[in-house]
Amino acid sequence: MVAPAAAPALRLIGWVPQANTNDSQLQYATDLPAPTPTMNKTFVLAALVAACAAAPRVQAQPAAPASSSPATAYGPVAAHYAALVHASYADTLAAAQAMQQAVTAFLKSPGAETQAAARKAWLAARELYGQTEAYRFYGGPIDDDDGPEGRINAWPMDESYVDGVDGRPGSGLINNRKQPLTSKALAALNERGGEENIATGWHAIEFMLWGQDLSETGPGNRGFEDFVDGKAPNADRRRQYLALTTGLLVDDLSSLVRAWAPGAKGNYRARFEQGGRESVRRMLVGLGSLSRGELAGERLEVALASQDQEDEHSCFSDNTHRDAVANARGIQNVWLGEWRRPDGSVLRGPSLRELVAARDAPLAERTTRQVAASVAAAEGIRAPFDQEIRGDRNAPGRQRVQATIDSLSQQARDLVASAAAMGITQLTLVQPK
Repeated sequence: MVAPAAAPALRLIGWVPQANTNDSQLQYATDLPAPTPTMNKTFVLAALVAACAAAPRVQAQPAAPASSSPATAYGPVAAHYAALVHASYADTLAAAQAMQQAVTAFLKSPGAETQAAARKAWLAARELYGQTEAYRFYGGPIDDDDGPEGRINAWPMDESYVDGVDGRPGSGLINNRKQPLTSKALAALNERGGEENIATGWHAIEFMLWGQDLSETGPGNRGFEDFVDGKAPNADRRRQYLALTTGLLVDDLSSLVRAWAPGAKGNYRARFEQGGRESVRRMLVGLGSLSRGELAGERLEVALASQDQEDEHSCFSDNTHRDAVANARGIQNVWLGEWRRPDGSVLRGPSLRELVAARDAPLAERTTRQVAASVAAAEGIRAPFDQEIRGDRNAPGRQRVQATIDSLSQQARDLVASAAAMGITQLTLVQPK
């Protein structure tokens, strides 16, 4: 039997701080032999395994067909990725605008039905946004030095920073009537004085709609009376706060749609489409970092270890299990070059899978299977997530979460191997803390 080729050496070449996130990155370079179709490629990232409706519709532009020559196929893949990113952000924006309309209706007429409609709209928009997180971690519009990621999706959240909680009913910005409530003020107050001092974004809106999660078996149960004058202190400021945070989210998502809009001279998309292999490298950085460092690590592994409700991603709504599915599906979307739009149509085009298959077909097939396995594993996690992570290591829920972590970790290794197959020998991946 021929011994398998040795794994490539890994060299630490730097540390890269990430603006507007709670993450850090370790930068590696691989000393790689030239890949061959028959080589057994085992790429183990040492630190990685150790840490182990009324809204206007924006039409995405179709990408050019893939080149028949692998050496020149990077451009079409990058161009289609840009179209996919634009379409998914546009669909997310439309869903957020629908949520804003539902929130406005709720604030105009607070009641159980209007509150339920606003919650439903949040969940629908969240399902789309979660898939867009595959576009993070490489300094793109979402999380470059001026990116809005920290305003959009920062977590975990100390809810007492915003409003009263059990045992501290007078806490928070809402109950401090000396604190002006404006969009500018809330953006400035986000993460002021600590990473958990979250004032804006999905989770601030989530907290306002559901309230503190004090239930072992269900989500938060904030009553609509909290928004009714005479029923709860500072109800007027609570209404104002929810309207402002929702508007800020819509504004930030709009900026991402503009950054990836087709035909806009000088925007990020125009540069990305001309990036060739470097743009493909960035795509893989995003997928690898979300796979292991963020989803498997920060969002699942940390909660599994602590068994603490405060470490789950969407704790107020008990939507964490869907967050995991959406993230895993976002990775699959990019790998396959597909985006399923809310109307059921599918945007398809040149993909990473095809790019890798032109160089190493077995590796591409293996990675495709692994990515699908990760989505299936995430779909196996049951709600509520805070009960899945309880118990001893053999508890069924913990095993389901661990299986998802294991699948995502293997997926990350396959993505590193895929990068190497294309001659991409330097990746910067987010590591779990």
